[in-house]
Amino acid sequence: MKKFLTTAFAAVVVAGSAMADPVSGVWKTEVDDGAYAHITMAPCGSAICGTISKAFDASGPIQTANIGKKLVWDMQASGGGAYKNGKIWQPSTGKTYKSKMALSGNTLKVSGCVGPICKKQTWTRVK
Repeated sequence: MKKFLTTAFAAVVVAGSAMADPVSGVWKTEVDDGAYAHITMAPCGSAICGTISKAFDASGPIQTANIGKKLVWDMQASGGGAYKNGKIWQPSTGKTYKSKMALSGNTLKVSGCVGPICKKQTWTRVK
């Protein structure tokens, strides 16, 4: 019984820490091909995922079929604000990159590579 309670407590602690991940929230991307987005980052299983929640161009909010699509997935926290082993999708090109992220306060540096081609952006926290 003691082992069961210890295991149950550990599971609750792990689940609670995943839900309170510091990268969770809404992030504004940099402009790409004339548009930018708000990405809602949240735990998805044992990883972190980001979904396009709003899209904008120079004139303001826009409607696009990309709203609701995952932009980031399989991102694993590795400590100290670092995340690795994820994937990120670039809507303007349709390419998926191997990705990593670095969180520092309200700034999230996101980078990804497909073969020798790498790209990076700095996102800012919306909320």
